[in-house]
Amino acid sequence: MDQPELYRRIDLPAAAVEKLEAVAEQLDLTPLEPCLTGLQDRSAAPGAYRRLKALLQEDKDHFQLLYCYLECACRAFHAYREKHIPSDIYLDTMRCFPRFLQECEKATGRLAFDRGWWTFRQTSLSIFRLGALEYEFCAHEGKNALSIHIPSDADLSPAAVDRSLEQAQAFFSRYFPEYRAKAYVCNSWLLSPRLRPFLSPSSRIQSFQNRFRVLRENPEDTEFIQWLFQLPEDTPFHLLPQDTSLQRQVRDLLLKGGAVGAVYAVLTR
Repeated sequence: MDQPELYRRIDLPAAAVEKLEAVAEQLDLTPLEPCLTGLQDRSAAPGAYRRLKALLQEDKDHFQLLYCYLECACRAFHAYREKHIPSDIYLDTMRCFPRFLQECEKATGRLAFDRGWWTFRQTSLSIFRLGALEYEFCAHEGKNALSIHIPSDADLSPAAVDRSLEQAQAFFSRYFPEYRAKAYVCNSWLLSPRLRPFLSPSSRIQSFQNRFRVLRENPEDTEFIQWLFQLPEDTPFHLLPQDTSLQRQVRDLLLKGGAVGAVYAVLTR
């Protein structure tokens, strides 16, 4: 797998491909190799990202950083093959890159890569997209666990979530049998009980919430603004869009001094 093939197979936007091709003509990866190697190692990846970012200080819109990540994503393909993980799971996982570019452009008006602090999970085989949801190795109460992440394009219908959870159980049992997760956990604004008054009994969000037991809340978390409104977290509340019923009701809640926050919860069913 080389970068041009990866661009094509994950449907990277043409404007991004053009910028990456320009980077490829100028960027020498040789002095960055220790960082690239680190981005492929689960324990070393966070530090490798920080070192790489420091080395690429003048990286406008972070396309040099994205190029480095996509190089690591190409190398990860070989790790997938060594474990006999199907290529469709690899591609579904790596489609985070075009999704993140599109999310950034929608929120800021700039085609830029703003998720370098996150995507070492994909290049180090720490997280996998399995159907509607993503699953990341983590710890819960000192034991092996899997953290459920909800991509912005996730189908939260009960059937799609059921299929994803079934896929996850089969996937980790087959490809990481030594891991044996003791719990599935999730940290998300979508689990906030403050959303409940705005949700109908048939709501997909409420159905998803019903699968979990809340362990703790963080009412100060404002990440929901990015996901619900597709705008930066510091956007003044009166400027938030009102295109959906949930957006209107959450905006009103915020203007009245309320909060949504986020919740850490454990899957019960």
